[in-house]
Amino acid sequence: MRLAVDLHGTIVGTLEGDARTFDFVPSAEGVERFGQNSLVLSVSIPLVPTPRRDHAGRRRNWFTELLPEGDHYDYMLQQGGLRAGDTPRFLARYGRDVAGALHIWDMDDPTEPKVPGVRPVNGLEIRRLLEDPMGSPLGNAPEAGKSSLGGVQPKAVLVRLEDGWAQALDGYPTTHILKPRLGADKATVIFDEEYGSRIARRLDLARFATWIEEFDGLAALVIERYDRVGGERVQQEDFNQAPGANQKYQEVGGVVSLQRVAETLKRHAPEHDLRRLAQMVVLAVGIGNLDMHTKNIGLLHSADGTVQLAPAYDVVPQAHLANDGKLALAVDGKYRHSEITADDLIAEFTSWGLRRSGLTVGDTLDQLESIVGEEIPLDGAYEALRPTILGFIDNLRHGEPVGGRRS
Repeated sequence: MRLAVDLHGTIVGTLEGDARTFDFVPSAEGVERFGQNSLVLSVSIPLVPTPRRDHAGRRRNWFTELLPEGDHYDYMLQQGGLRAGDTPRFLARYGRDVAGALHIWDMDDPTEPKVPGVRPVNGLEIRRLLEDPMGSPLGNAPEAGKSSLGGVQPKAVLVRLEDGWAQALDGYPTTHILKPRLGADKATVIFDEEYGSRIARRLDLARFATWIEEFDGLAALVIERYDRVGGERVQQEDFNQAPGANQKYQEVGGVVSLQRVAETLKRHAPEHDLRRLAQMVVLAVGIGNLDMHTKNIGLLHSADGTVQLAPAYDVVPQAHLANDGKLALAVDGKYRHSEITADDLIAEFTSWGLRRSGLTVGDTLDQLESIVGEEIPLDGAYEALRPTILGFIDNLRHGEPVGGRRS
């Protein structure tokens, strides 16, 4: 099997081989258009005529990270008649619309490349898609659905048109992610995430829109895809892909960390992105977002090869939910959220080489306090969300552990 890897209208390479041995082979056309050693695809997969053989596993992992996780993965295997672990065949089936700007398709299939299209759907149909993840995983149509997206939370990816919503067919670029309201124990999550996203925008750490919309009575969080601008795809990768990791939680193996993310930014992104990463961490600790793992931090790649930190996404206050209370990535060696102090944040950022770390922490906490003081969560959010977050911020500003209580 040979799969075309199409980026911005150029086949930059092919995926060749079976499930165990497949590898990415750069094309002469890709190198010619974007330049030798271009990082237009990934910081871990430069476009070179002869890739390093000892990095083949890293390249395999990069493409495997385009696949969904958990139930979504299992349902898509069933829908596509695929075997678990066969990344090339999965991408041959669902690789026409993935995270970032790639189109991936089977060069040996005489029906490819297909002409993308859409199928308009109404509110009732969208509700059925959201409530039937087994029959329509990620909202994919049975035969013509070609979309894949990482993550485990129930969701569908759809296209927003001027006059309504549509399913993407044969690789049409999806524009929005829809997350339905969950069961009783997590019923507040989509409303809590809407609030977290609003705060991130006010901090200028994100600019994509989010809102709650009802589809035939079912509430869902609608998220504008930041890797789609003006109907065009924008290349991105997460921080499992960028350093060649295959785990997103630091405590499970210790391969990923904020330090590794910072090191990658220092090598490839503008200097101010290191401060933006620090602000994202302060935001996560300040609102109780425990799930800022390496698949929730990413890089954006421009066609000219420049790289920058992706906006903050999946910003969900969750310290009030039933969980282990631990951060996905340690701050100054600490995992338990309730124990983190402003000094821990400063020490973590200083270890990255960030100058004036204390000022970054102080300024971000001041902004957070002002924003949370002004922004009201929607009905449906955790009822004590705002006072809980204000308490976290107050503790941090007074040098106490975020989960402590001032006397």
